[in-house]
Amino acid sequence: MSFRVVVDFDKCESNALCMAAAPEVFEVRDDDFLYVLQEEPPDELRAKVEEAVRVCPKQAITIADA
Repeated sequence: MSFRVVVDFDKCESNALCMAAAPEVFEVRDDDFLYVLQEEPPDELRAKVEEAVRVCPKQAITIADA
C-alpha cells in the first residue's frame, strides 16, 4: 500500500524531530528549513514516518494513503 508524506509548512517549525525519526524522508538543512527527501517513500519506511507524525509538536505532518 503506497502512501504520501504531506507537510503543512505554515505549521512546521523545522525542529528536526521528524528527521530524527525518519532521516531517510526528512532533512532540516543549514538554512533551518525542512525538506522532504521522499514524498512517496517505500512502504518499509511507513513505521518511521508514522513515528515522525506522532512526535511532531506542531502536528504539521500527515500521511495520505494513495
